Amino acid sequence: MRRWFQYLIGALVLLVIALIVALWPEPAEGPAAEAAPEREGAVEGDPSERRGALIDQVVFTEEGNPGKAVGRIESGSRHVFAQGVTNKTVYHQLRQSEHAEFDLSYGSSVELTLNPAGPEFGDGQFNPFAVPAIREAMNWLVDRDYIANELYGGLAAARYLPLSTAFPDYARLADVARELEVQYGHQPARAREVITREMEALGATRSDGRWMYEGTPVRIKLLIRTEDARKQVGDYVANQLEELGFVTERMYRTAEQAGPIWLASDPAAGQWHIYTGGWVSTVINRDQAQNFADFYTPEGRPSPLWQAYDPSKEFQEIAQRLSRRDYSTVEQRQKLMARALRMSMENSARIWLADGLNVWPYAADVELAMDLAGGLAGSRLWPYTLRFEGKVGGEMIVSSPTVLTEPWNPVAGTNWLYDTMMIRATEDAPVMPDPFTGLYWPQRIEGAEVTVVEDAPVQRNLDWLTLERAETIEVPGDVWIDWDSEANRFVRVDERHPDGLTARTRTRIRFEDGYLDRRWHDGSRMSLADVVLPYILLFERADEDSRLYDRSHVPAFQTFQRHFRGWRIVSRDPLVVEVYSDQIYPDAETIVAARTPSTQPWHTLALGVRAEQNGELMFSSDKADQTNETWLSLVSGPSMPVLDRHRREAAAAGWVPFAETLGDMTREDGPAQRYAAIADWRDRRGHYWIGDGPFYLHSVHPVEGSLVMRRNEDFPDRSDKWLRFTEPQIPVVSVDGPMTVAGDEDARFRIDIRHAGEAYPRAGIDSVEYLLLDGNGGVQTRGEATVVENEAGMWQVSISREDVAALGSGANRLEVTVKSNRVALPRFGSHAFATLPASNGEGS
Repeated sequence: MRRWFQYLIGALVLLVIALIVALWPEPAEGPAAEAAPEREGAVEGDPSERRGALIDQVVFTEEGNPGKAVGRIESGSRHVFAQGVTNKTVYHQLRQSEHAEFDLSYGSSVELTLNPAGPEFGDGQFNPFAVPAIREAMNWLVDRDYIANELYGGLAAARYLPLSTAFPDYARLADVARELEVQYGHQPARAREVITREMEALGATRSDGRWMYEGTPVRIKLLIRTEDARKQVGDYVANQLEELGFVTERMYRTAEQAGPIWLASDPAAGQWHIYTGGWVSTVINRDQAQNFADFYTPEGRPSPLWQAYDPSKEFQEIAQRLSRRDYSTVEQRQKLMARALRMSMENSARIWLADGLNVWPYAADVELAMDLAGGLAGSRLWPYTLRFEGKVGGEMIVSSPTVLTEPWNPVAGTNWLYDTMMIRATEDAPVMPDPFTGLYWPQRIEGAEVTVVEDAPVQRNLDWLTLERAETIEVPGDVWIDWDSEANRFVRVDERHPDGLTARTRTRIRFEDGYLDRRWHDGSRMSLADVVLPYILLFERADEDSRLYDRSHVPAFQTFQRHFRGWRIVSRDPLVVEVYSDQIYPDAETIVAARTPSTQPWHTLALGVRAEQNGELMFSSDKADQTNETWLSLVSGPSMPVLDRHRREAAAAGWVPFAETLGDMTREDGPAQRYAAIADWRDRRGHYWIGDGPFYLHSVHPVEGSLVMRRNEDFPDRSDKWLRFTEPQIPVVSVDGPMTVAGDEDARFRIDIRHAGEAYPRAGIDSVEYLLLDGNGGVQTRGEATVVENEAGMWQVSISREDVAALGSGANRLEVTVKSNRVALPRFGSHAFATLPASNGEGS
């Protein structure tokens, strides 16, 4: 993915561009400008002899222009750009650069979000997209290959379905996906025919080539994002609609400007018809069954747009079943997914257009673990792997489009990708997603035991956990299943369900020895209260009688309650917790990750709890807007003096939130030492953000748009622990075979699978599957390729003469899907060939 990407065409022109960008004057940037000495402090060293982060200090500074950011990397004044680049010019610049490298991520997508309200808005405007058939016809109107290849310059792949083409579910459903892609390919004449029929049925007429409704031209308002290629996508779609006879209004907006329109406004108010949507998956999603509920039903979000969705009864039921993982076999899941795919295209509340490739630039001597879905911004491992190659220590300067975009708080703070990326450096999650496969690895747990009911289609992939099956799973009576906010205590299963309760899964998680003997960044020792308080807030914030009640939290909590069957602490030393649930995932590793409780410092949460109970600061933006109070930030702004006052009051009273439950879970002298530690931290650092990760937040500079993180010298792990995840083994697939095949012959095709020019290891391949497609794109047959013995990296597909004959005469294609167990991205190859009439066997 590195140097072999380069090419020489146009090198002179691109070099001139690179020099212009590199010499662009740099603005003064406060602390970052002062910290600019290149590779300061980095020395030769063995990472196995060091603890914690490989870099001593990371400085984040704002830079929203990708061209400038890359130029600064090439000049040496910056080392990493924390944004995925989709600009074609910058991409070509990187491919030519001698001083910058890049990695690719595959987790972004672009689509058209259609307003389903109507067919008349509240003000009488006409909305053709209220009709499912017209929404469906939009699939035939757009040319996805043109969008991917021309508008995105090849940095995208055509996408038709609510499944990412880069994730495992797409490969599992390849035959259904291929059939639907052929069915919904670019057919503008068919689109015109369907739209004309439906418009006339609604009472619209054409006059001088324009659609009219009750004497007024039908105007389509396109809400078009301007920051990336979606501007060109919006213009392209507007042009297609104008050719059909619609009048278009192109509303160019940034993300901040567009959000209140498409997300917050009532769809029936008619402020927009089409929005150029974009989505990012920050980790490889091995199970996309949730996508149907998330994107097509009111359960997806509490926003007004989602509440306007009205899927058919069957589609709603199937989406809910897939969301609950309500199936008992892999085959049953496949059937549900296949049916949901077909119904999603008939519904077409969204028109999926392309899966994008994001380019993540960094200096040529920098090494770090990128996530194949989320790149740098989505990587959980970047803080553990960031370094100068062959060196330890030093300072790294990272450019980010924004810094401190929204308030930081661990309950309902910022969800901006770039804020989240920085926050992850200060946290040490108990499990970590593999950046190449999406499977989870243990970080702070010793192991886990997963038990599922016998009919649950769950598999184990890694050997750090166990998977067992049971006929039934009884939930013990002493398990906590609910919370009594009046008595400030957990409610047991035997109180709520005296006749007993069963679950589909039981997950027992054993944390590593000494887990609660570690220290937070402020030096205070951890305690069981840090594990339990986040669980209490989960329930407390959904209780209408609580002063912490937050309506925006309720939809997510209701979804959680549908499958939650309780949890309990089995042991305190070592810490062992047990969680019961009806929700399953195909991978046992994902079940453990979903059940592992989060750990947050109870004393910083306590300050927020006091402030919200007192009506001064609010954990969520929605409640802050609702009450016209401040959205809580633990790092800067007007929250600071309020938190200072509550800290002093809490310290004086020795106050512990929900003391009836947490009182005996804090250490002896816990409140005193906690509040003393956080007071000292505030005096030294100027904020209240503490964690347990490889970096701590050293200083915050909101006016200058920068912040500084420094290495946590007390971090327990060796620095080389995660370095094996800095280079993915992505297969490169090529297919070779005959160009013509007679109808009475069999055919053989060879598949060469490689990585970095070398044969791909046989142990790294899960399967090589093929589809044989006829001239109309229909699936004639499918099967699995076989290994070619004694030829590394080679596989073979044999097609019988009966299957060849069934193709008839004409053009055909063999499509191959390679699934690796070292990366979750399915890789594809194809070979076109022609079938000829069978020979009669007579000479001439």
